[in-house]
Amino acid sequence: MNDKKIILIIMDCWGLGKIKKSDAIQHAKVPFVDSLYNQYPNNTLVACGQAVGLPDGKMGNSAVGHLNLGAGRIVYQELERVNQAIKTGELQSNPQILAAINYAQQNNRKLHLLGLLSDGGVHSHIHHLKAIVSVCAQKKLQNVFVHAFTDGRDTDPKSGMGFIGDLQNHLNKTTGKIASVTGRYFAMDRDKRWERIKIAYEALVNGTGAASNNILESILASYQSNVTDEFIMPIINTACNGKIEAHDAVICFNFRTDRCREITQVLTQKDMPEYQMKTLPLQYTTMTVYDHTFKNVNTVFQNDDLKQTLGEVLSAAGKTQLRIAETEKYPHVSFFFSGGREVPFEGEKRSLVQSPKVATYDLQPEMSALGVKNAVIYGMDDHQPDFICVNFANTDMVGHTGDFKAAMIAAQTVDGCVIEI
Repeated sequence: MNDKKIILIIMDCWGLGKIKKSDAIQHAKVPFVDSLYNQYPNNTLVACGQAVGLPDGKMGNSAVGHLNLGAGRIVYQELERVNQAIKTGELQSNPQILAAINYAQQNNRKLHLLGLLSDGGVHSHIHHLKAIVSVCAQKKLQNVFVHAFTDGRDTDPKSGMGFIGDLQNHLNKTTGKIASVTGRYFAMDRDKRWERIKIAYEALVNGTGAASNNILESILASYQSNVTDEFIMPIINTACNGKIEAHDAVICFNFRTDRCREITQVLTQKDMPEYQMKTLPLQYTTMTVYDHTFKNVNTVFQNDDLKQTLGEVLSAAGKTQLRIAETEKYPHVSFFFSGGREVPFEGEKRSLVQSPKVATYDLQPEMSALGVKNAVIYGMDDHQPDFICVNFANTDMVGHTGDFKAAMIAAQTVDGCVIEI
């Protein structure tokens, strides 16, 4: 019994749709996965709402799913944590929020608020931003500038205008200006596509983008050119000087850790001369701990220190483990699956496969699944670990593009890889 080995194959976003007409996976030819349902006991997981520590009715996401899987129990998420902090007044009196505001006031500097502007609740929530703006107004801080990253991925592709309008109404009643608008495709990359991050960096630091005296009209023009929220090129408000400059204060209000790491890195941690990006001396604050190695970055909410995750239990029992994913999902099988822990456990190895360099994954729905599959088979033969956790990203990343046929190919690719494993 002691020599038995286990593999957890996570087919990311492989959902069980209720309506076949709109379910690419049910239309795909996936004979091996279908055979598993027919031959073996099986069950379904609820991946949203209170079952994974989110507010009732709120859709789940990959980070939440991996966190709960690795913990083996419900882990209450940052969305609900911040919501409760606003209700109780904890956010409004948070020392790091107040420190950023006081710094800007005392040094006559600007305070920049940057993050994803939507109600998707996956990476951020517009209510959290509005709560911070309200604190700024209570403290009579005027030099407040919002740099909004439009969504269109966890929300409707053309919902950005509504969120911008909602925010502008709130700013009119409180304080602050919208300094820039940039699609999350550029500002929230997580796959080291530094050429994308550079576009967002230039907008934030140098004010490089389409000059506009009416942000809403500029977004509408983008829609009319078939460029939706996720892909909006930077729009710069000419009615104010909202550029991030040396010795300014910044609060990044995304609570999820993975997609604002890179923009935070180039603003505060590491020069990238090959992309003409230099760090700035800033009073920089993030909503949660984006990376434990980041220096001189303040944090509003410290991450929970989850104990007795699957990886920790295996390590304590002297078992070996291997985590495998392509770069788009590497944080999920490492950081999130380990309960927010960056460092591998004793006996844990990790294998990273580079995701393809394409603009969107509907252009290559196979992604790097074959490389991931090969890494698993090599790991089984070479390392012979007691436990393997592998993520196939295809049905998630391709599904986000909304391309039905590409999503079918994604599912079929994963099915072919799983049968070989």
